[in-house]
Amino acid sequence: MRAKTKTDLLSLLVCVAVFAVLQTLMEFDVIGSFWQLNMVLIGINIILATSLNLINGFTGQFSIGHAGFMAVGAYLSAVMTVKLQLPFAVAILGGAAGAGLLGFLIGLPTLRLKGDYLAIATLGLGEIIRITILNIPYVGGASGFMGIPRYTNFMWVFFLAVFTVYFIKNLINSSHGRACISVRENEIAAEAMGIDTTRYKVLAFTIGASFAGVAGALFSHYFYIAHPASFTFMRSFDILTMVVLGGLGSITGSITAAVLLTFVSAALASYPEFRMIIYSLVLIILMIYRPQGLFGNKELSLKMFSRSKGGAKHDAA
Repeated sequence: MRAKTKTDLLSLLVCVAVFAVLQTLMEFDVIGSFWQLNMVLIGINIILATSLNLINGFTGQFSIGHAGFMAVGAYLSAVMTVKLQLPFAVAILGGAAGAGLLGFLIGLPTLRLKGDYLAIATLGLGEIIRITILNIPYVGGASGFMGIPRYTNFMWVFFLAVFTVYFIKNLINSSHGRACISVRENEIAAEAMGIDTTRYKVLAFTIGASFAGVAGALFSHYFYIAHPASFTFMRSFDILTMVVLGGLGSITGSITAAVLLTFVSAALASYPEFRMIIYSLVLIILMIYRPQGLFGNKELSLKMFSRSKGGAKHDAA
């Protein structure tokens, strides 16, 4: 068995153990309802940040319309469970497929743009999706889609977040993932080597949009409602903040930033007048001292700590 496979299996066992501990603490009300809600939000944010990191961090594009695909997943899955009476698992897959298809259709024309032009295009498309939903009476219009059953629980969120992380990690370590990274590093050189850069940019955009759809399905089926106000461009900026804070091109960075920012926001909920000030100051300080993000483009591992200890010993000598 290869070393990577062993590491993945060990990590999965650790994830199962962590889930068992957290689920037990919830069952005995050691973790209250407020923090249970925030743990679900952490899981949803991990899915969103990791999927956006595939587009922005690993493929080097600049998308800020991720909330639009989240909205598609939220509304489409709600229609499938409420209107069509389909199982929740099918609704999640439907939300992912719908968001992925839209990502593919949008990605084909827009991903020929670069830099700021792509950012403006994706921002505008995200708003177009939201305004379109706002004007469809079938899904509630401006009042939102209400009466959605609560099918989402911590188990669904936890294991779908784990699946998202492992899927994207394995994709990045594959030949397709390395092609995406080559686009980020030098698009002209990648094209010169025969890599179809547009194909891989659209691939990353489609996969990222699909997982945003999954997050949207989980979101709407936890809060009983899907409302256009939940998917504004500010939501896209929140997701982008997690990616940049954790480090562009670092999956563990996205996970850490999602946990950190959700926790900080929840911890400051009792101080609404100072909440955004402190939240903003934390981000400013982190960006001043770590402009490349918490982990840069590196992944958190035991090797990272052993290297830092080794470097400290070398400096001491």
